[in-house]
Amino acid sequence: MRRRPVGGVLPDHMEKATSRNQNSRICFLASLSAFFWFLLLYFHFVVLGGSGNVDQSRKLQPGPINHESTPVHATDTLQMPSPPRNVDVRQVQVPPKHSDVHQVRSLEKNYPFMRAFRTAENKSDPCGGRYIYVHDLPSRFNEDMLKECRSLSLWTNMCKFTTNAGLGPPLENVEGVFSDTGWYATNQFAVDVIFSNRMKQYDCLTKDSSIAAAIFVPFYAGFDIARYLWGYNISMRDAASLDLVDWLMKRPEWGIMNGRDHFLVAGRITWDFRRLSEEESDWGNKLLFLPAAKNMSMLVVESSPWNANDFGIPYPTYFHPAKDADVFIWQDRMRRLERKWLFSFAGAPRPDNPKSIRGQIIDQCKRSKVGKLLECDFGESKCHSPSSIMQMFQSSLFCLQPQGDSYTRRSAFDSMLAGCIPVFFHPGSAYTQYTWHLPKDYTKYSVFIPEDDIRKRNVSIEERLSQIPPEQVKIMRDEVIGLIPRLVYADPRSKLETLKDAFDVSVQAIIDKVTKLRKDIIEGHTDKNFIEENSWKYALLDEGQREVGPHEWDPFFSKPKDGSGDSSDSSAEAAKNSWKIEQRQHS
Repeated sequence: MRRRPVGGVLPDHMEKATSRNQNSRICFLASLSAFFWFLLLYFHFVVLGGSGNVDQSRKLQPGPINHESTPVHATDTLQMPSPPRNVDVRQVQVPPKHSDVHQVRSLEKNYPFMRAFRTAENKSDPCGGRYIYVHDLPSRFNEDMLKECRSLSLWTNMCKFTTNAGLGPPLENVEGVFSDTGWYATNQFAVDVIFSNRMKQYDCLTKDSSIAAAIFVPFYAGFDIARYLWGYNISMRDAASLDLVDWLMKRPEWGIMNGRDHFLVAGRITWDFRRLSEEESDWGNKLLFLPAAKNMSMLVVESSPWNANDFGIPYPTYFHPAKDADVFIWQDRMRRLERKWLFSFAGAPRPDNPKSIRGQIIDQCKRSKVGKLLECDFGESKCHSPSSIMQMFQSSLFCLQPQGDSYTRRSAFDSMLAGCIPVFFHPGSAYTQYTWHLPKDYTKYSVFIPEDDIRKRNVSIEERLSQIPPEQVKIMRDEVIGLIPRLVYADPRSKLETLKDAFDVSVQAIIDKVTKLRKDIIEGHTDKNFIEENSWKYALLDEGQREVGPHEWDPFFSKPKDGSGDSSDSSAEAAKNSWKIEQRQHS
């Protein structure tokens, strides 16, 4: 017979069961409470905090690339992601890495161009950081000029030179000097239309200017001024430039960076756009002196050493390859050629210019048994024959390239296309001009003989060039031939597969320039010590350098000691001989 518990005390086994039940209730309540707090925290930090980031990551995905010939891109609906609302930059405990400084600062200040700046960070987008927006200009700024092509030059019927997308009529290869295809009688002032047509084939065009790395203005500036250089007053010469600037400044795209992300092309020398006064007798228009235009970048075949808003790009040659193979075949042919002349020169003397060394160069060519001279004049001349010119260059180891009516010559690019090593006598003829397209170390691909050495007759060109060892000549020639792709403009109606031509190099350089400017703005960098008069020096600086000092070429670019006028006076005066340049494209 079992005993009843005394005094209400439970037996051992009953007491243990009750204790287990109480512990289970406590654990259940604790778990329920923890689960509740977990859900609350999850909802707050993940659902609410993460939804904004998810939306933003979706908005940053660009649309497909459009390859149409007009500026079309399926990115019109992209929106710039705003900084997370609940994040206080001051509460960030881990200091940002150096590479992320601009990201943190962008949270502090949202610049108008930040959306474009961010596209470069999207590694899945092949066009990230490379988009170009093209202004849809009224036709009076471009296409209407082509319809009135007979008015584009007083001396030349430009109608035939604007055919074939600006390449001009095809050249016949009767003497076997050229390739069978890709060669055209291209006018040296046709870059306006060639560049614009190449832009229509650019991979990364967009209709959305807010994601553009740069903005292109398809104004035919060179064709415009060519119509009015002779016999027109300054009001007529300036009209289209003033009209263009007025049109651009009314566009919303202009206000993003006040035009500093805009660029345009002119196939003429810079002095045609730098009239120094309001005198009717002064030369050219004042496009590059307009305040708004000073913010834009202008690509010209010859830039000013003393100004920061223009940049040199190559003159067009006769060769416009349609595919990579065209270039490779030509390069191989230039490497195999036998070159019987040590040096050659194609050009005319400048008796009306006391500073010209052309007379001395011509005399040395005539006296030399290893030099070839192709004299040019105003009448019928082999200098006007692309075949004769290219044949001489292909037969020469070195090609002499003194100044013409201005610093530069188209002939320099024709000679390099022929695999001929250029010999320059002034740094403004190439070294400070085409820094995007030519190596900074000019000794790799050229020879430099200062003009004064020729004027004083203390240097024999033949002796100087003969001292270069044959193995060094071969290395230099290989370097020149290797540069050919980036010195020619590909056929705008086709597309090179892997090679980058002069157009590609120029566009990438502009994108790099605008990107660097945007980054400097974000990081608070300013060029307080920038001296525009020394612009030519800044182009020669190595990556990361910002300061310039004395340079060995200072004497070539010094300003007049009496301070009378701009240092471009002499070159602006020489530009008045542009009619000679047009008649003697190689002189």
